[in-house]
Amino acid sequence: MIKMTTVALSIALALGVASCSNSSVTTENNTAVQTQTGLSSGIELANMDTSVAPQQDFFHYVNGSWMEKTEIPADKARWGSFDELRENAEKQVLAIVQQLAAEQQAKGSDEQKIADLYKSFLDAELAEVLGLNPLRPELAQIDNLKSHQDLTALWGEWQRYRVGTPVALFVGQDQKQSDQYITGASQAGLGLPDRDYYLKDDERSVELLGQYQAFIAKLWTLAGMDNAEQAAADIVALEKQIAAAQWSRVQNRDRNATYNKLTIAELTKLAPGFNWQAFVTAAGLGNINELVVRQPSYFTEFAKLQANTPVVQWQQYLKFHLVRSNASNLSSAFADASFEFYGKTLNGLQEQRSREKRAVSLVDSNLGFMVGKKYVEQHFKPEAKARMDQMIENLRVAFRQSIDELEWMSPVTKKQAQIKLAKFNTKIGYPDKWRDYSCVEISPTDLIGNLRRSAECEYQRIIERLGKPVDRTEWGMTPQTVNAYYSSTMNEIVFPAAILQPPFFNVDADDAVNYGAIGGVIGHEFTHGFDDQGRRSDGDGNLRDWWTEQDAAQFQGRAQLMIDQYSAFNPIDDLHLQGALGLGENIADLGGLTVSYKAYQNSLNGQAGAVIDGFTPEQRFFMGWGQVWRIKFRDEALRQQVITGPHSPGMYRVLGTLSNMPQFYQAYDIKPGDGMYRDDKVRVKIW
Repeated sequence: MIKMTTVALSIALALGVASCSNSSVTTENNTAVQTQTGLSSGIELANMDTSVAPQQDFFHYVNGSWMEKTEIPADKARWGSFDELRENAEKQVLAIVQQLAAEQQAKGSDEQKIADLYKSFLDAELAEVLGLNPLRPELAQIDNLKSHQDLTALWGEWQRYRVGTPVALFVGQDQKQSDQYITGASQAGLGLPDRDYYLKDDERSVELLGQYQAFIAKLWTLAGMDNAEQAAADIVALEKQIAAAQWSRVQNRDRNATYNKLTIAELTKLAPGFNWQAFVTAAGLGNINELVVRQPSYFTEFAKLQANTPVVQWQQYLKFHLVRSNASNLSSAFADASFEFYGKTLNGLQEQRSREKRAVSLVDSNLGFMVGKKYVEQHFKPEAKARMDQMIENLRVAFRQSIDELEWMSPVTKKQAQIKLAKFNTKIGYPDKWRDYSCVEISPTDLIGNLRRSAECEYQRIIERLGKPVDRTEWGMTPQTVNAYYSSTMNEIVFPAAILQPPFFNVDADDAVNYGAIGGVIGHEFTHGFDDQGRRSDGDGNLRDWWTEQDAAQFQGRAQLMIDQYSAFNPIDDLHLQGALGLGENIADLGGLTVSYKAYQNSLNGQAGAVIDGFTPEQRFFMGWGQVWRIKFRDEALRQQVITGPHSPGMYRVLGTLSNMPQFYQAYDIKPGDGMYRDDKVRVKIW
């Protein structure tokens, strides 16, 4: 079985952070005063294209030469500053795992589990010998289905593995009672990344759906099953019906609309024709009294669809998804077919990653915190945490000031905002308590069994949280992850160890560029607590409305300006950005950089910063932000990012954010008619 995907925390992702500036002391107002001696500008001058005026296209002014000379690696769909860091972290983890695999390890130890999981994937010869045999027990289960009741039980049982389940159960914090865990249920069940791949009728989408159908037929044939073409057509037709019932990504962003607490009896009334009690019982959740249903109308339609679709068609669907989910871990014929579609067709990759890289990625995704403990021992510097602590507090001070200075918000709402800000928790580097993997047994010769047992262990860990106090020490990302996040139910921002390094924090650079880079991203995470969805929670992480009606209307009007702005960006072909889908991230970018600018100005303590490399400190601040978001996409990957991703492509995180900031206009003397200029009436100012 493929490892399940954990849905545990309400997380808004940013793409990066790092640590704070060098050579600083803390003043009474908790801001940094910098000493400039010997520090560089921090600007990567060789990446710039000075033939482009910063007033016209700031992204290419800062990154143009890099864009021109950089080639995307053959095994990557995109390449940028974040991808460079991720590649470096992957190499560090690979070295750790290979060292463990080269030594004799005590059975049952962390080291043995890491080493043997790596070996089990690395054994290509064994994979060729086994072929499809590791999946024979599950294929037999599917063949033995006789009724819709049998199907219901199988879907419940397979919640552990997330294979072929059009409804996904999970256990996480109750958004309206964040000190408790609750079961949730969400739409699922598609083989393509989003429902829009099935529903859009433009030429490229139709072509891609045809390629997906051909991929299904290919796997079907490799599995030795008959009537591949007809089976593939039937499966696509069934998935199109599932997709038509699903909510869009924009709808799924609405935290109020997706919070629908129902008893099992109420769910049965909402979605008759499916035995919901039998389903949750088979999933090991038979004792629950209620659950949160994220997309009620989908559940109604799913219940009809499962009842009206013959069991034999569901058997086809289940067989394909079982093979598809495991294809990359089977013999080369299956792995190559999976790569041809998901790697080349969907993402434009030119070649498959090496087997070693794929092996360490599998270890990382199944034993992540076990690997993370080893990673931290070798690669995390304690001083990075101290610097992050300081910079985060500097940003908190600046955010508090910004709230007080808002002209559009009433005093009563400001008071609630300040209470929430004061309750923000921060986690830096790695967890205080490491995850327990004692329930996982790993064999060097049983890859699929390893993944099955890993999924079962993780699922049991998650459902056993019900009835227990919320574990506020839990992390949603491993230390070796190059990323950061905000959790609305925890009301916390989290910065894993792997992101706390150059190029996001440059120890040899002055504060200006570091505040523009890492400071902007710290601010981004703070602002997620106050974006269009984060603002719906209070300081304790509970979903409740703490806004006056007038302030909420002001916020929504300003947010609509941002939706309109980003929806006008057209990165490829006929695809425009989805301003409503990216709203939270775009608000966080603008708010985060605005607050970081204020924090930087505070750090100067009324004194003028130095001019370095011919750039003023204010100019370097914005160049720091521009450098963070350098990135190139393959066309296929860019299309997928626009369709499915809430984050705007890097170019627009620079152009969109800076074109709304008067501080940027002042730093670069932006005037009407310049490419970076927006009329004051349509500039966005929220936080």
